[in-house]
Order: sequence, then structure tokens, then C-alpha cells
Amino acid sequence: MPWVLLFIAGLFEVAWAIGLKYTEGFTRFWPSAATLAAMTLSIVLLGVAMRTLPVGTAYAVWTGIGAVGTVILGIVLFAEPATAARLACVSLIVAGILGLKLTSAV
Repeated sequence: MPWVLLFIAGLFEVAWAIGLKYTEGFTRFWPSAATLAAMTLSIVLLGVAMRTLPVGTAYAVWTGIGAVGTVILGIVLFAEPATAARLACVSLIVAGILGLKLTSAV
């Protein structure tokens, strides 16, 4: 269960990172409210997952999910470049996340 919560926390991290783009510097109310809600949920779920998971593992996986998801959505939603180098770097992050999961005792 802690891994599921951590994964969901990572998805909310992606949501708030992308949401920041839509807040236009927190000048738009609804996007700002949704972004702040996603931030809160992400941190709360991360904290709950850390009750069981090691802090270093949980934080690294959480930020990795956020980074990978944000890069992918940046490519899809904002036409950011999808160069081979960027995709290779994202693949390394995914490999790191999987490595941490596979070597975790929990």
C-alpha cells in the first residue's frame, strides 16, 4: 500500500507542476486553487507513504515520478522538444525509480 500511495503522490506532483503553468503566476483563481490542492494532496500522501518507506527512497521516487511525468506532459501539452537526449535522460530517471523499487525491503 505505501508504494501505491507514493505513486499517487507522484501523480499529484505532476498535476501541480503542470498546474503552475496554467496559474499564470497565481493570477488565475481556479487553476491556482487546483494547483494548491494538488500540492497539498501530493505532500500529504508522500508523508503517509514515508511512515513505511525509507525517506531517501520515497523522496527520490516521488521526485522521479514528478520529473518524468512533467517532462512527458510538457512534450504533449506544450510542444516542448522530445529530443533523443531528453528521452534518454528521462529513461535514466525511470531506471533509477525501478531500481529503488526493486531494491527496497518494503
